[in-house]
Amino acid sequence: MSELTVAEATENIYASLRADNADIDAHIAALKAALTREGMKQAVFDPTKLAQSNRQGRKLMQAYFRQRGVSVTFSD
Repeated sequence: MSELTVAEATENIYASLRADNADIDAHIAALKAALTREGMKQAVFDPTKLAQSNRQGRKLMQAYFRQRGVSVTFSD
């Protein structure tokens, strides 16, 4: 299995979110590994691509990812 880039892992998470969170934990683990490989501290997501881009949805996503060791921010 090839190693994903942060951008590829992020796109997989968007797809998972659109598919009712299918395999989300596996995609978060892949994102965490990609962030480590690329020396990045946090993942940046586009709120317009999220199913629930309101404040509550973003905070819930941040909390869920933080529990799995990934820091999340959102682009403007």
